[in-house]
Amino acid sequence: MGQVWLGYDPILNRDVAVKLIRRDLTTPGPDAEELAERFKREARVTAKFDHPGVPAVHDAVLDRAADGVYMVMQLVRGALLTDILARPGVLPVPWAVSVAAQVCSVLSYAHAVPVVHRDLKPDNIMVAGDGTVKVLDFGVAAVLGTDVTKLTSTGHIIGTRRYMSPEQIQAAAVSPRSDLYALGCILHELLAGKPPFTAEAEFQLMEDHMYRAPAPLCGLRSEVDTALERLVLDLLAKVPHQRPDSAQDVYDRLVPFLPAPDPERTTEQRGQEATDPTGPYRRPLAPRPRPSEKAVYTPTAVDSPLRSAAPAVPDEELQQARGHAAALVEEERFSQASGMLEDVLARAAAVRSASEPLMVGLRLVHALALFCDDDYGRALPEYEALVEVLEAAGPNRGEDALYCRRQAAFCRMELGDSEGALAEFEAVLGQMRQGLPDSDMDVLEVRRHVGLLLQAVDRLREAVEVLMPLYRDLMAEYGPDAPETAQVRDALVRIRLRTSRTTGSGRAVTRRN
Repeated sequence: MGQVWLGYDPILNRDVAVKLIRRDLTTPGPDAEELAERFKREARVTAKFDHPGVPAVHDAVLDRAADGVYMVMQLVRGALLTDILARPGVLPVPWAVSVAAQVCSVLSYAHAVPVVHRDLKPDNIMVAGDGTVKVLDFGVAAVLGTDVTKLTSTGHIIGTRRYMSPEQIQAAAVSPRSDLYALGCILHELLAGKPPFTAEAEFQLMEDHMYRAPAPLCGLRSEVDTALERLVLDLLAKVPHQRPDSAQDVYDRLVPFLPAPDPERTTEQRGQEATDPTGPYRRPLAPRPRPSEKAVYTPTAVDSPLRSAAPAVPDEELQQARGHAAALVEEERFSQASGMLEDVLARAAAVRSASEPLMVGLRLVHALALFCDDDYGRALPEYEALVEVLEAAGPNRGEDALYCRRQAAFCRMELGDSEGALAEFEAVLGQMRQGLPDSDMDVLEVRRHVGLLLQAVDRLREAVEVLMPLYRDLMAEYGPDAPETAQVRDALVRIRLRTSRTTGSGRAVTRRN
């Protein structure tokens, strides 16, 4: 990933870690400005969650002389999980479970943004001296372009890693469940002393991840409980939606195997046991609470008695708020825009109907600010609520309703709900085709999402039926070198490679889930 140095912050009088990510390590190699833009976006998204298991990033600087980006980060002192695994003997089961549970706690916060790590592995996990597990390098794989495999000019897939999920190998949609697959690989290694798949040849490693069932842990280590074995097998499911729903669910299944609280254990005793991840579970380190099913804000009902008592919010204030928020979005100050609008909307909702044109206009800008800030978990319910309001307003708002439905589908896709996103995009595509040709730019984009999501949910024959005519249209409209054309071509090659293999081995070409 680059080089890391010990640095010193003279202003705050503290040691820091300084990491250089070189441009020549990225795939494909961007220019300096593109690398800086990639990193800025990933750093901004990662900064949305705060957890003691993630080292803080203090600063990031584009260095043209070094042709890369410097990251100034919190210095973590401890042992990499790679080095711990290299020690002789097997790790105690509570030790292994404690590492996995702490990683779940981190992922529960990251996936709520959503931030997907994309390259979870022992090299990116550190156990600090107090037993706290730190997950390193969030967002770096996405910046470097190493989070999925690549196709060579001869049609070979390269870049498979020992902890890479099947969907990343296929360059399909990456979701929080991709991190859970990697966690399953790590937990298997912690308990068995070796990863589930160990082939040295890259092609065989790819085949194993995509098609081979892992060896049951109880056959490798007799003291592993069958429920723990079942969890690892569930995490290593080949199809994402067959894995546990969330990091919270994995944590809940790990809890019975965590060490019991020990009120007699003193701080001095904890300090004597270096890099012991069971320490924090003397008082369990819980994951982020599950999100509640509520909207970003709750408008007061039209007939509420509170409506007459609430202070009026004049039209001029709403118009000014919308203009100010739109300007903030234009300046990419998305969090400020959404925060300011939430205050105005909360006050206005007490005295105005949510379906008033001025309110709808504010909510559209609010949803856009959340969307542009990659805050898809909060943007989704706002767009869904707007769809209901706009569709109820009649055909004059039909175009806006379709736009919001399309935005909601994208949010679902980014949140890892491939099935839900596919259903929404298919509905959107049907509506778009009523008034637009298949060669329209927006229609082409939605067709691409539909085809790639069909691939992601393993409906390969249907994916080909969508992607083949789409590829011809993209060639005609954008040419062979456009990123959209290359992405669809890549997907078709991967599907062909996969179906030719499964057909040759006597398996069904597709499986509808």
